[in-house]
Amino acid sequence: MAAAKDPDRTPEEALNRLVPAYQTALLRLCFAYLHDRALAEDAVQETFLKAYRNIAHFRGDASEKNWLMKIAVNTCRDLRRSGWYRHVNRAVTPEMLPEPSAQASGRDREITAEVMRLPVRLREVVLLYYFQDMSTVAVAEALGITQQAVSGRLLRARAKLRTVLEGRPSDERT
Repeated sequence: MAAAKDPDRTPEEALNRLVPAYQTALLRLCFAYLHDRALAEDAVQETFLKAYRNIAHFRGDASEKNWLMKIAVNTCRDLRRSGWYRHVNRAVTPEMLPEPSAQASGRDREITAEVMRLPVRLREVVLLYYFQDMSTVAVAEALGITQQAVSGRLLRARAKLRTVLEGRPSDERT
C-alpha cells in the first residue's frame, strides 16, 4: 500500500489505481459470500468507499489486497446481519459467479459448488486462501482470527470437501 500512502498521491489517485486492480477479485469474493450479485456489487462499492475514507489512516501493516479483503469481508458480514439479507435467494451455482477467468471443467464446477455449500466460517477461509491466493497469516488478519484458527478451519473444510467429493461414484467425477 506504499503507493496509497505516498504523500504526493491524493486519495482519489490511490482509489483510481485500486479499483481497477482489485474490483474483480472483490466482486467474486463478495458474491461468493453473499450469493447475490446486486448485494455483492453494493458490498464492493462500500468497500472502496470505506477504503477511500480511511486511506490516510492506513499504516501499511498489510498489503493493499489484504487490507481491501478485510474491509470487504467485514462489509459482507454487516450485510449478512441485516434484515434485508434474509429475503435474498442464496442458491448459487458456479456459473453465477462474476467474470470467471476461464471455462471451468466439470470437476472444477463440482468443487466450487461444494465450497459454496460449506458453512460460512469454513467457506470464507477457503475463498480467501484458495480463490484469492492469500496466506494463512493474511487470511487471519482479514478475518480477525488467529493463524491457528485459519489452519484449523482449512483442515475441517478440506475434510468436509474430501468426504463429499470422494463419496460420489466415479462416473460423477468426470
